[in-house]
Amino acid sequence: MRTLSLGYSPCPNDTFIFYALVHGKIDTGGLKFKEILLDVETLNLSAMKRELDITKVSYNAFGNLRDDYCLLRSGGALGRGCGPLVVASKECEMKDLKGKTIAIPGELTTAYLLLQLYDPDFRSNVKAMPFHEIMGAVKEGKADAGLIIHEGRFTYSSYGLKKIIDLGAWWEKETDMPIPLGCIIAERSLGIDVISKIERLIRESVQYAMSRPEMLGVKYIKEHSRELDDSVIDEHIKLYVNDYSIDLGDDGIRAVRKLLDMAEERGIIKKSSKPVFV
Repeated sequence: MRTLSLGYSPCPNDTFIFYALVHGKIDTGGLKFKEILLDVETLNLSAMKRELDITKVSYNAFGNLRDDYCLLRSGGALGRGCGPLVVASKECEMKDLKGKTIAIPGELTTAYLLLQLYDPDFRSNVKAMPFHEIMGAVKEGKADAGLIIHEGRFTYSSYGLKKIIDLGAWWEKETDMPIPLGCIIAERSLGIDVISKIERLIRESVQYAMSRPEMLGVKYIKEHSRELDDSVIDEHIKLYVNDYSIDLGDDGIRAVRKLLDMAEERGIIKKSSKPVFV
């Protein structure tokens, strides 16, 4: 039995996707996965240190990891209507936030990449903090605005905050493509046979979860969620787990390449000669 480290976040979409894989619900064929649950920016930083065999990361982080990690076609977060939002305590326009402090969920997140692609001027006054602290920071006046991800899409109004822009909607309008948010990557050193097997197993784990409605009530998902309201957990999973989670498909791959190409052109990520996939 070979044990591989597998990093993913405690967010409902990730625990939903990987539940079957790490709890013996599918035949893993001699592989054992040691799950490591961390917030997405911590996973990004761990991957930058090459600490994990397989891990969820932001596409922004993956852009700088391509020499050592390859992209898997299954298990990630990509879709429409699911991008990050900029929120503030008062109605305003994005131009009004220039020179103001914007709390971001990490400099390696796709959310921050999208903010830079939207307007690079916003790089100068960002304040990184754990994503679950951002809305409270904006509400308390510790930041003028916040770049929110995950379940923040469903809960920001409960903090009395206003949506200033949906960066996912902006991306879709600009490119007519779904927005790549998070991906699953594997160390190239594992070899093509093991990587192909991992990719297949993750796909089976996603399909296991999607074919069982009762999975939405699984204790493993609820106990790791920061947002314990059942309706929010359900909305979160339904938004971020979709057919692209089973397989990126041709249009998903085009969207990934578009995002990476734009980030390279603007000097946000470094260029790599390695192929995206193994």
